Amino acid sequence: MSHQTKYLLEESQLPKAWYNIQADLPKPLPPPLHPGTMQPLGPADLAPLFPMSLIQQEVSQEREIEIPEPVRDVLRLWRPSPLFRAHRLEKALGTPAKIFYKYEGVSPAGSHKPNTAIPQAFFNMTEGVKKLTTETGAGQWGTSLAFAGSLFGIDVTVFQVRVSYDQKPYRRAVMETYGARCIASPSMETNYGRSVLAARPDHPGSLGIAISEAVEIAATNDDTKYALGSVLNHVLMHQTITGIEAMQQMQMADCWPDVIVGCTGGGSNFAGIAFPFIGQGLRGGAKPRIVAVEPAACPSLTRGKYAYDFGDTAHMAPLTKMHTLGSTFTPPGFHAGGLRYHGMAPLVSHLKELGLLEATAYHQTECFAAGVAFARAEGIVPAPEANHAVKGAIEEALRCKREGRSEVILFNLCGHGHFDMAAYQAYFSGQLRDDHYDEAELAMALAGLPSVPEPA
Repeated sequence: MSHQTKYLLEESQLPKAWYNIQADLPKPLPPPLHPGTMQPLGPADLAPLFPMSLIQQEVSQEREIEIPEPVRDVLRLWRPSPLFRAHRLEKALGTPAKIFYKYEGVSPAGSHKPNTAIPQAFFNMTEGVKKLTTETGAGQWGTSLAFAGSLFGIDVTVFQVRVSYDQKPYRRAVMETYGARCIASPSMETNYGRSVLAARPDHPGSLGIAISEAVEIAATNDDTKYALGSVLNHVLMHQTITGIEAMQQMQMADCWPDVIVGCTGGGSNFAGIAFPFIGQGLRGGAKPRIVAVEPAACPSLTRGKYAYDFGDTAHMAPLTKMHTLGSTFTPPGFHAGGLRYHGMAPLVSHLKELGLLEATAYHQTECFAAGVAFARAEGIVPAPEANHAVKGAIEEALRCKREGRSEVILFNLCGHGHFDMAAYQAYFSGQLRDDHYDEAELAMALAGLPSVPEPA
């Protein structure tokens, strides 16, 4: 066995630009629509929610967007992040495959989310914004924006999905340590939250509801903007720093991936690892198989409909064309809180429609089993979300074993599970169950999709 299992880049090799896959798309992304008029959005329509610099990134067709030096200066706290060869996992599985993982749990927040939280806070700060609102599921995004806000002098308010707020008190404590205010959603702080609680006082919450609350505060206060941790084009672009680094590290390892695996909820960490490789393929380079792994309890790519839908439950956010379960869909309260969004990022959805990626779904108990096997072989306890990528990578490695193929597998280990040990305790005690979504509720949510004329 080789002793060289870790591939590290020098600080000087930190990427200087993000990769924008829109420049290489064979067919352009369908435009977002205004929730009131159902017409394509213009930059002015987004101005109440986002600073102009991020709006410009959202619609940009340039292949590379320069990373500002103040942002790179913060990213250097933990980047470039390491790439590991999972020798011990390979041995445990008895597979001829080579398994590599990019480890994003080394950030101060413990996940990949600061890759976009830092630039979002920076661009808001440069335009004079003093307050940001956002939503969070498991808390990784809320933690990351709280961290970024503390560095750039911005007050952060986080609406956390109630089921995760109750399941993950330590994630909430970290947000408060960084100076953010964390509120369980649905809440009594907004008109929409109050209406949800009036109809169902014990509502477990959803990312769609939490987004509505955060958007309502931003849209009705001139000194406040909104920040989103996934789904939008500029967010996915900020995450490509992961894949750009991974390309350099795979060259160091003298290997190139045949298969790339990422977990998918809204699409940010998946895009981060996969988009630079997909882009290279679109420009005539190697084309690895790209596998998106999602939770069976919230399967937007595998069970959702590709259609225009609202990004939030109150229908205040723009409509985007995406794989969606319907904006009113509330998934069961499974532990991978960061994967509980009703829709998939428009860019990820678009690439699936173009046949550039495949999707699969697994239940949480089999994903936790994979995470435990990984921890016992490699020493890192993955976040519940990351366990889906681990499960996908293990399945690919076992396929290689059956077929006698020595393929190279790369996956994104997007965060550690140190704040998620209650979920692991539930798994070990047999209390973690595979929740199934309500088929009737899904049918109703899909039946309620907005009627949108296809833009010319």
